[in-house]
Amino acid sequence: MKVWFLGTGTSQGIPVIGSTHPVCLSTDMRDKRLRVSVWIHWANYSYVIDCGPDFRQQMLTSKCPKIDGIIYTHEHADHTAGLDDIRPFFFRQGDIPIFAHKRVIDSLKKRFDYVFEEENKYPGAPSVKVIEVVNNQPFLIGDKTAIPISTLHGRLPIFGYRIDDFAYLTDVKTVAPEEREKLRGLSVLVVSALRHEPHNSHFNLEEALEFIADIAPEKTYLTHISHMMGFHAEVEKILPKNVFLAYDNLEITI
Repeated sequence: MKVWFLGTGTSQGIPVIGSTHPVCLSTDMRDKRLRVSVWIHWANYSYVIDCGPDFRQQMLTSKCPKIDGIIYTHEHADHTAGLDDIRPFFFRQGDIPIFAHKRVIDSLKKRFDYVFEEENKYPGAPSVKVIEVVNNQPFLIGDKTAIPISTLHGRLPIFGYRIDDFAYLTDVKTVAPEEREKLRGLSVLVVSALRHEPHNSHFNLEEALEFIADIAPEKTYLTHISHMMGFHAEVEKILPKNVFLAYDNLEITI
């Protein structure tokens, strides 16, 4: 299974519009981060976790040939705003499966009502096949099983996912003990780490490293990184030997 980091940035992306922060002015491509998302593919299967406002650009850059489904973590715009750009996939493949918490599905129906319309539907609009994700109920993606991991993004319940020995958790602030047990024995963990300073709804670097030490995966890649974290090259020097900053267009093999 291969994982392509489509985006590793925060809700504004890096560089932030109009910012003169040194990281936003960096010429290191690893400091330029689109909104957070990954493309997971193996055999003839291809899935994307989250579909933010940079989705079109990310699909063109990665040369993703098809998507068998979109797996959503939660409903915030940086994770959902690209839904309309599934149209080329829909025109070739038909209805695109989406996997999400019922609350997220309801939010998508409000924001993209024309996608879900069943009568007098605009002929150019895409269509989706909805699969509701419920905690403690694993579901099939291709020939693999995805296990929902319930976490809190501040006070908002959201999902991470485990697929085989890989797990992806973004926008995390709190993970209950029973959910941590679902993450034992990982080869690769991807988890968010916003910045050095504490934040009310995201792990900062210290919290992320404490979480990693508890879960004890073989390797960890940090994502959902703010410009306030610092320069990629400098931050990597202070991380434990099995922890790495992810960056856009990094591809790893599990």
